[in-house]
Amino acid sequence: MDRTLIIAHRGARSLAPENTLAAAQKGLEAGADLWETDVGVTADGVLILFHDDSLKRTTNAPEVYPGRAPWTFTEFTFAEIECLDAGSWFDREDPFGQIAAGRVSAADQAAYRGIKVPTLEEALAFTRDHDWVINVELKRLPPPLEDFPVVPRFFEVMDRVGIAPEQVRLSSFRHHWLEEARALRPEVEVQALVGYHRDRPINWEAVADYQTINARATLTPPDKVRELVRAGKKINLFTVNDPHEAKSYIEAGVSGLFTDFPQDLAPLVRGGKEKA
Repeated sequence: MDRTLIIAHRGARSLAPENTLAAAQKGLEAGADLWETDVGVTADGVLILFHDDSLKRTTNAPEVYPGRAPWTFTEFTFAEIECLDAGSWFDREDPFGQIAAGRVSAADQAAYRGIKVPTLEEALAFTRDHDWVINVELKRLPPPLEDFPVVPRFFEVMDRVGIAPEQVRLSSFRHHWLEEARALRPEVEVQALVGYHRDRPINWEAVADYQTINARATLTPPDKVRELVRAGKKINLFTVNDPHEAKSYIEAGVSGLFTDFPQDLAPLVRGGKEKA
């Protein structure tokens, strides 16, 4: 059986602001096998790394553009988003308590202030240059860009960067996008996301024709992982941060674990000791 892969969720977002190149760098340094990020699109069609519909949580958009609530990223041009600070919130909020725990240096904290929302092009170039692997989640796009042709545009950026297909994974809850991707570029691996709703059982039959499935961990106990693995599926789980929980899934044969703490989970699959 192949070793379980550790996937840095939005980069190592416990150590650096999520979906930034700083978080990617921390994931790489932590020993993650690949990193995951989310793609959004600006009003003028630039593909950027961003998770929430609103810029509010992880940038200073409310201060820079006070009259433009709710600050949906699809309503801002790339030039406008480039003006934002995408790092100071991390220092202020310490979202995973890692600053308080002494695991983020003062130098890193200072470096995060003022960093920018990266483009997909920058993320792919970073991955290419470090001979690494990236899992790109194509997210539902909020109005007015619901029908933006994100799949072909993604491949245009990929071609421009020149990253090898084997360094890229595409995932989405919108499975018709994955079908489109398979038709356009069968050499790029696609992974079906399931478990969008935390309180609804997963419909496994709906993704029966996918080799790799990325599932919500709280809806996929280890026994279910074993069953799916016996059926020939590769299962990646999101989001697993507890080392004890991770070990139970590793023993069940999980292919990969998305985690906010690659610095803690990477040693588990490399024979290192679990941190207390």
